[in-house]
Amino acid sequence: MPPATANGSAPAHRRANLVTRLAFIILLAFAIGWVLNRVARQLEHSSRPAGFVRGLVQGALMPASMPNLLIGHDVAIYAEKNNNGVFYKLGYTMGVNACGAIFFGMFYWRLKRWRNRQ
Repeated sequence: MPPATANGSAPAHRRANLVTRLAFIILLAFAIGWVLNRVARQLEHSSRPAGFVRGLVQGALMPASMPNLLIGHDVAIYAEKNNNGVFYKLGYTMGVNACGAIFFGMFYWRLKRWRNRQ
């Protein structure tokens, strides 16, 4: 059992820390969505098709677009028309998988640390 605190401020501090972290993550996600839309507008005017690197970046940033999509803001997360085909799709797939591996890797690492503490 965790040691008892005199004023019970430990749970309140943890809640405030959690709320702060969630707010930061949501704010960061909105900033990423805004940047993605700005970049997509600039690249739409370009005659050069999206390649491997752009697919990699869009794939990695795709999960961060969810808060924008939930409130109804359209975020460009895939170059549907102007891409170079297989290499763009390969980059997009690798970006999504790399982002997932990093996210879930960090999640399971923290979960393991939490379990070892108890």
